[in-house]
Amino acid sequence: MVFAIVLLLLLIFVLQNGQRAEVTLLGAHVALPLGVALLLAAVVGVLLVALPGTARIAQLRMRARRSATRSAGRPAPGPTAPSVTGVAPRPRREG
Repeated sequence: MVFAIVLLLLLIFVLQNGQRAEVTLLGAHVALPLGVALLLAAVVGVLLVALPGTARIAQLRMRARRSATRSAGRPAPGPTAPSVTGVAPRPRREG
């Protein structure tokens, strides 16, 4: 139901903004209705944000999966006994 309302509002927006707008990109000239040009600009903007974000999330998931499989054979780290100096050793950072 919400999706249908959003589509209806987009249709109204495009129909009310029917003036021609000249769009130039990398030497290509296109005349589009203003509503369509603004809608296309919004879609391209979303893609420019979503694609790198999706790639970064996939990269982080692969790193976490690799780290989990690497540490699967090791025992879970428990509390460490204090060293001779009375200071517990710092845990190693894996990167």
